[in-house]
Amino acid sequence: MRFVVAVPARLESSRLPGKVLADIGGKPMIQRVLERCALARRPAAVVLCTDSGDLMRAAEAWGFPALATSPACDSGSQRIASVLEAIVALAGAPAEEDRADTVIINVQGDQPFLDPAVIDAMAAAFEARQPVPEVLTPVYRLGADCLHDPNVVKTLVTSGGQALYFSRSAIPHVRGIDPADWHAHAPYWGHVGLYGYRADVLARWGDLPDSPLEAIEKLEQLRLLEAGIAISTFAVAGEPLSVDTAEQLEQARALAAAGA
Repeated sequence: MRFVVAVPARLESSRLPGKVLADIGGKPMIQRVLERCALARRPAAVVLCTDSGDLMRAAEAWGFPALATSPACDSGSQRIASVLEAIVALAGAPAEEDRADTVIINVQGDQPFLDPAVIDAMAAAFEARQPVPEVLTPVYRLGADCLHDPNVVKTLVTSGGQALYFSRSAIPHVRGIDPADWHAHAPYWGHVGLYGYRADVLARWGDLPDSPLEAIEKLEQLRLLEAGIAISTFAVAGEPLSVDTAEQLEQARALAAAGA
């Protein structure tokens, strides 16, 4: 199988505008993300997908290819899907090849301390599973301290590791128990901001119907679930840091100052 990492990015983040260029330890956050992705062994390339000329020029100056996308894209997945043919070419896949053998790994641009081993673990999971998953994403065990934080996306999974739902709310709801104690009654899983798509599945993105759940939760993966596309999961250790708020940005800066 072939793998390529695509990092979608824009400057108009609703919660923290311009966050991808925020300085973290002397580097813009998006540079840190691209460089962390480049440490993974399996991908053939790491590419930035953006509607910003400034971000394109910056990525190219750092040694990464960049693809121009429309500002009308309403999610990272749509941004990547809009330039899919160019991304597949970077993976080294012939145009006529079965796209089920090419995987696009969508890494969100707000994870400055992403462990490259997670990318390689995703590639290994794609190759080990039969049938090959349509979509694969990592999850991690949530601690009680962030269970009710709406900035932390939760994942409800089956015993076989299939994602049933993603939410900003804690799922499942434990009836009759104080929410502060829910963690003692059920396992809770958080979602890491990576998605691995078979290229043939991502090619269908533009044909998927609008998703009321996606609009409500502001979570793009719900469009896939509502359309009947299965999302498989695999567990990783640790709790990743995604920078969505000013508080998390300060946390990232503190980690960088400490040598993370």
